Amino acid sequence: MTSSRRKTAQHLDAPIGRIPVLDVSPVISEGRWPAKAVEGEMIPITATVFREGHDAVGATAVLVAPDGTELTTRMTDIAPGLDHFQGLLAPTTLGQWGLRVEGWSDPYSTWEHDTRIKLAADVDVELMLAEGALLFERATHYPNMTRAHIRLLTEVHTTLKNTRLAPEQRFSAATTPEVTELLRYTNPVRDFVSPSATYPLFVSRKAALASAWYEFFPRSEGARYDELTQTWSSGTLRTATKRLPDIARMGFDTIYLTPIHPIGVTNRKGKNNTLEALPGDPGSPYGIGSADGGHDSIHPDLGTFDDFDDFVAAAHAAGLEVALDIALQCSPDHPWVTQHPQWFTTRADGTIAYAENPPKKYQDIYPLNFDNDPEGIYQEILRVFKVWIDHGVTAFRIDNPHTKNLNFWERLLTEIRDSNPEVIFLSEAFTKPAMMHTLAKIGFHQSYTYFTWRNTKAELETYIREVTGPQGSYMRPSFWPTTHDILPPYLQHGGIPAFAIRAVLAATASPIWGIYSGYELAERTPRPGAEELIDNEKYEYKARDWDNARTTGLTQLITALNHIRKDHPALQQLRNVTVHHTNDDSIIAFSSHLPKEFAGDVSDTIITVVNIDPHNTRETTIWLDLEALGYSDDVADVSEPVFAAHDLLTGETYQWGKRVYVKLDPAVHCAHIVHVRPLS
Repeated sequence: MTSSRRKTAQHLDAPIGRIPVLDVSPVISEGRWPAKAVEGEMIPITATVFREGHDAVGATAVLVAPDGTELTTRMTDIAPGLDHFQGLLAPTTLGQWGLRVEGWSDPYSTWEHDTRIKLAADVDVELMLAEGALLFERATHYPNMTRAHIRLLTEVHTTLKNTRLAPEQRFSAATTPEVTELLRYTNPVRDFVSPSATYPLFVSRKAALASAWYEFFPRSEGARYDELTQTWSSGTLRTATKRLPDIARMGFDTIYLTPIHPIGVTNRKGKNNTLEALPGDPGSPYGIGSADGGHDSIHPDLGTFDDFDDFVAAAHAAGLEVALDIALQCSPDHPWVTQHPQWFTTRADGTIAYAENPPKKYQDIYPLNFDNDPEGIYQEILRVFKVWIDHGVTAFRIDNPHTKNLNFWERLLTEIRDSNPEVIFLSEAFTKPAMMHTLAKIGFHQSYTYFTWRNTKAELETYIREVTGPQGSYMRPSFWPTTHDILPPYLQHGGIPAFAIRAVLAATASPIWGIYSGYELAERTPRPGAEELIDNEKYEYKARDWDNARTTGLTQLITALNHIRKDHPALQQLRNVTVHHTNDDSIIAFSSHLPKEFAGDVSDTIITVVNIDPHNTRETTIWLDLEALGYSDDVADVSEPVFAAHDLLTGETYQWGKRVYVKLDPAVHCAHIVHVRPLS
């Protein structure tokens, strides 16, 4: 981290290069923190590159691997007249990479442009051809030219000098597709090469960018209510293990457990967040700590560490990794309260301050004061994380990280990244943009987002563009339709179609998404006056009848969505999304495109069209940006079929062109998820 800052400072003090290279992206806060990528992720690298006069310039994007080897690609001017260049590269291994852009003068493009004009005007023709011959002779000695390249260049050199041939014929030999490919892309002659600074880029494993999370409360899985005694018995880690095969069959890859630690008794919350718990109320698992232990312990009702290890092993056997919810707060009964009272805030009356977000009060929780003994708190929390990592946890969902010091998180995330780069951190920070974004910049791999509250077409289009644009170089958005704390009005009133609509949007607009247990049942009865479920599972056991989940159709839809995501690499990327124009205010269309050099033998393109009105059938005309799909946008007839549109939800295939008509009934099919295929 220090070396990255030092390099950036030197760059800022350095004179401008011979060929100026400005505004390199992705770069986070001028290189203070590394930009993010994962293995195989297609990274759009951009920069402004220009020079004095009229000679052509070129730009090369460079990724420097941890071992010093380099990946390069010629960049393309994507905004002619604005000197804005872009190149696409994908890192291949984990670790700390570097990123830079090299600007250079392009003598071949300059010569080709000027000669074409002078040839047409019959001005200095022989002089221009002679200068071309000198350029091609020089190119034969350029580094990394193969024998085949040298042979081709030599033939062109000879042709350019052959005055018995017509000038047009000689010029044509120097501008064939084969020659142009070589001297513009494969191995261009580069003069005055001017590199930018090399900026940091950290490459994580693929699950940091693309994953599907399923959240549940382990104590509810297998919980039983005794009608005779009118008491509950808790589910355990062993009964929760029985649920794993069903979750795996739905295509999820991460099972996320709410806190499994002992729960305090003092000021324990009762049903629906009431201030007094009745006998048998289990309390909120976020009121962590009791005489049975704290953050490094397991609630006795759930089992032992042997049970937890068996749960993790069963999850891995089912193809799931385990994520654990960590809430850095304490019940008044937590061992830290007596062992380290200095870690908390003491009020004027001598009491320890409980958590507040006025007018809300959380009397069952003491927040840590990270300014009191910061080193002691840091070392203890680092130890806690190491305990769970040693027991097979590979992802952590962090509760309310925005209420803790950023310097604490920066240090912790960096240290764990260095020792355990496989571990992923999800930030649950529903807060102001500056804090949300900075948490992502300093090291959180994934972030909860405002998706939950973006419902209209305009809101969704704006937000999808935002999170998949430049912001995607540091903040990986995790889209959740609901959580155990949040039931938005759209889902309260939209019925089962609303749940289907939000699932499609979450699963296809972002490579990271998740659902909270019970989504398959379309649980949607709110607690009066709140955006949350009645009989909130946070404060009680909830035994669900999973056989009823089949009646909603949501299990089948969720399973289809997850398998579509796994089958199509375009949906495993973030910075490749394009929003397309539709004429109806309740239909949104967007696509994810991955060129063949990143997708395999052929490109992969998915178009998602969703009716976001859960109550009514809607129809619209879609105007597709064909270039964003890998086709030419220059079509004579906007209705003429350009590709086959195979609907991955229904199995039907249509012929689509630039202009497409669709009609969607949310009660039957709320969406098309189309795989773009060549016309047969």
